[in-house]
Formats: sequence, C-alpha cells, structure tokens
Amino acid sequence: MDPVIIVGAGPVGLALSLALAAQDVPSVVLDESAGKEEPRPARTVVLRADMAALVERLGCATLRDEGVRWVGWRSMRRRQQMRHIPLDLGLSGDAGAEGGAAVPAAPLHIPQHALARGLRDAIARQDLVTLVTDSRVDTVEQDARGVSAHTRGPDGTWWRGSHLVGCDGARSTVRKLLGVRFPGRTAVERHAVAALRTELPWAGEALLHRQPPWRTGGEEVAARPLPDGVWRIDWLLPPRGELVTPDALVTRIRETLAGWCEGVTPPYDLIDTGVHTVHHRLARRWRVDRVFLAGDAAHLLGAVGTQGLDEGLRDIDNLAWKLAFAWHHRDAPDTLLDSYQSERRAAVAGLLRAADQVLPVLRGGRGLRTYLPGGGRGHDALLTDGHLGRGPLGALPAFPHSPLAPEPSEGRIPVATPDGAPVDDVRVTAPDGTTVRLRDRLGWGRLLVLLVAPGTGVWDRRHWVSAGVMPRLAEAVDGLPAPAELLVTEAYPGAPAHAVLLVRPDGHLAAAFAGVRPEELHAAAEAVRGGVPAPDAEGDPGAGAKADAKGKQATAPGAEPVPKDVAAEVN
Repeated sequence: MDPVIIVGAGPVGLALSLALAAQDVPSVVLDESAGKEEPRPARTVVLRADMAALVERLGCATLRDEGVRWVGWRSMRRRQQMRHIPLDLGLSGDAGAEGGAAVPAAPLHIPQHALARGLRDAIARQDLVTLVTDSRVDTVEQDARGVSAHTRGPDGTWWRGSHLVGCDGARSTVRKLLGVRFPGRTAVERHAVAALRTELPWAGEALLHRQPPWRTGGEEVAARPLPDGVWRIDWLLPPRGELVTPDALVTRIRETLAGWCEGVTPPYDLIDTGVHTVHHRLARRWRVDRVFLAGDAAHLLGAVGTQGLDEGLRDIDNLAWKLAFAWHHRDAPDTLLDSYQSERRAAVAGLLRAADQVLPVLRGGRGLRTYLPGGGRGHDALLTDGHLGRGPLGALPAFPHSPLAPEPSEGRIPVATPDGAPVDDVRVTAPDGTTVRLRDRLGWGRLLVLLVAPGTGVWDRRHWVSAGVMPRLAEAVDGLPAPAELLVTEAYPGAPAHAVLLVRPDGHLAAAFAGVRPEELHAAAEAVRGGVPAPDAEGDPGAGAKADAKGKQATAPGAEPVPKDVAAEVN
C-alpha cells in the first residue's frame, strides 16, 4: 500500500511522520527547504505536559538537553505580586498546592529549531519515514484509491500516497490547492522579542508582568526561562504598529531588567531578537476526501497565552491513530476520519472564541465584564490559566459530542474525568508486570482498557492476573474489534473498585463501566473505531506495513469533485 504523504517538515509534519511510523505506517515527508534548521533562540515554543510527553515518546531527545520545565509561575501588576504558583515537575499535575488545589503540570519551553532538530534526528533512525528535501508541492490530485502530489525542484516528480496531510504552515500550498478558505483576524497582537543570557531574581520561574511601572514597559511584558541562563522576554506592543528599532529594543531591555533587579541593570548577553505577530485564523475545512490540514495550515492562534504549536501537535495526536487505522483497514468508515475535523476544529474554534471575547477586556476596551469578575485579579487569573493550560483560554480539549462517542448504556458510570476528556496520568501495571505511567502506553494506535483494582500493588502479578474478574476481562479485551491493551491501576479519581475504563489511542476517555461488561465494552470499542463491524483477515493490522516509503512515480489521475462544505463558522 502507498505511504502517507506529508507536506511540510516543521515540527508538526515531522511529528506526524514519527507518530505514523510508531503504528507501522510508512510516510514520505516533502520538505521544500534544504533540511537544515536555522538557529533562532528567540523563536521558542511552549508545550504543555501531555504534548511534551508525546514528543518524548516519538524519540525526540532534545527536550531534556535544550528545553526547560518551569518550576513556578509568577504574575505581577504594577509593583504588586498578584500570584505565585509552584508547578509540578513530575508532569502528573496531582500534587497539593495553595489552598489544597491541584498543582498545574509544568510546561516545557524549548527553542523551535532545537525541537525540529530532535525530531529530524529521530527520523534518521526510522526506516518507515522518507524525508525528501528541496521538494515544493505544486499539484495535488485525488481519486478513489489515493492521492498524487507533484513536486518541483531538482528532482521534481509525482508522488503517490494513500492520503496526504498538509502541514505546510500559515501560507499552506496544500490549503490553497484545495481551495479552502482561511478567514480570521490579522495582527491580533504584536510582541517585541529578545533572547538574552542574564540572571533574574526568579530562577527557573516564568513571569507575566502587567502594567510595569517603568517608562518602556508598555501594557505587558513576559519573561520565560530557557536552559543555560537564557531568557525569552516579550513586550506587548501597541496595536497601532510601533516600529521596533535596535536602539528602542535595547532601551526596553535595560529598563526592564533594571525594573526587575532593584533599579540596576544586571550584565546581559543579547543573543537574538525579533518581532512576533499573532494572527487568528481558522480553515473552513480540515478534510477534503483523502487530504487533511494540520497545524498552522489549519489554524493560527497565540494571543493571551494560547499556544499554536502545542495545538498543532494535538492535531497530529488526534489524526495519526485514525489515519493508521484507515491505512491498515481498507473498510475503515468515513466517520472515523471525519471525526478529526469535527473534534479538533471545534476545539480550536472554542479557544479562538474565548480569546476574541476576552481581548477587549484584557486590553482595556469594552467587553464582557461579567466574564471576568474581580477586575484586575480576575484578568490576571484568566491570563495565568491561559499560559498554564487551564480555563477557557487553555483547558485541554474534550470531545463529549464526538461522532466516535459510545451510546449510553446501563453499565456506564461517571468518574472524575468527563467522557471525551483526557484521562489522568495515573500509574498502571503493564502486561509485562512493569509499573509505568498511563501516558507511556499511548502512541501505538491501540485502545487501552484500564481496570481499577485496589490492593494489586502489594501482590505479585502472577497471583492476581488469573484471579477475580481478570480472566473474564482479559477474554473480553481479546475479543474487541480493534487492538487493545489491558492495564491495571490501584486507583483512578472518582472510580470505584472494579471499574473498567475504555481509553482511546490518543488518551481521551471513551467510557467507564461498573465492572466487566463484555457486550457494552465491545459496543463502545466499535463506536471509537467509527461504528462498523470488525474487519476480516484481509484488513489485518500490519498487512503491507513495510510498503515502500519512497512512493511511486505516476501519471496523476483526475481529481475527485470536492464535497460540499458543511463546517461550522467561528462566531
């Protein structure tokens, strides 16, 4: 079978190729560049804990060496500290905190070029990914059996694939070739950015300072640590397009550092500078037959704490297991692949709506005052939540109304995780008897079935694996219509003993049951894979997985008609 064609070799495209390879799906990555990452220390990305874990599972080794997890979050307004929040470096987000609240998991901050280089290094060790440089796509055509893409360049040719994913950025050629509109707002925010090496009073902590008292502070300035004493500092610029000259930027740097260091500018080494402009746009469609959009090709966001690349990685986490299932199973239903657009587009649209609603209030204009109680403190809390992945600006996506959601049944029970939301990263016992985090078992395209069995931690696995409900549950898991792994945990928030949780391959809760209910579990698993009967032997996973990842030269067939756009608009 033909490989999946991925257009674009930024972090999203590279990560998608590795996620597919982990599920035995070959891919060809068409990179219009020469394949070298230009070091830009001022261009960094913030990944929330679950997406940092995803990148680590894909084999990216640079996170530990060139990224840093913040130990705390600090916010100030004028001269007053508004909030100080310790962050959980264990990534679980379940430790104690101020007033007994949960401690947020620490985000990971890394230069984008280091992240991309780490992903390229992982691809170099992967046989199922072919990375082709100097290959700019200029034609995409589809038929009932696959996709053909033509590249121009030194070795311009036709590439044949089962599906194609456009991960080629904000100016996406794939999106333009599909004729998909990309409405939204231009220059929602602008920031002057500097990466510099210095010593600040909050080692390892990120800072958001609103209305700083010095002359060049502006409305807002943020400082986020990187390894080796480097900081990225962002100054929110006025909306009318102020020019950022080198002299003006140096003045900002000196006054900002002095404002944070008792009036004295500490020694600093300026490494890199830039201007970051935030746009808000959302593609009308994310799927056209066998072609998909992901990352900046599908959406642009980034104001008031939202993170564009983090959301791009969520796109591929959602899409990879669905594409892999469709690649291995020829009868995979359209419902499965359609759910990528319905789930992810709705999630990003919600973030864009929230940002557009609160921006007039946060930036001093009129808006929904009742949305932000408490004046400045309410504004600060909302911004903090956005930067830390909580609240309306940053909450993890949930898909309660997904087309893949199982129907209600008699044995369903509520747990602390709502249906369709990401599961808690609890400790589990794997089939080989090892104890790992639940998140470590994601990424191979299989369902996870989690049994809550208090007390198993004190017994050797060989004593309980054949006792109680385990044999019946193991038999039910073996009979599911998709590959699944049975895991055991001592406890799960809100779940009673002997509860059984069905978890999607991307870590979202599909359903929770009171005890072992084979028929209901089977029906829920069928819903997760699109609601069709299990495939016959011809569609067995792994068949043809080692297909030639270099693609084929072919005469491009005529394109299929584009279906009517039924995607919802963003209000």
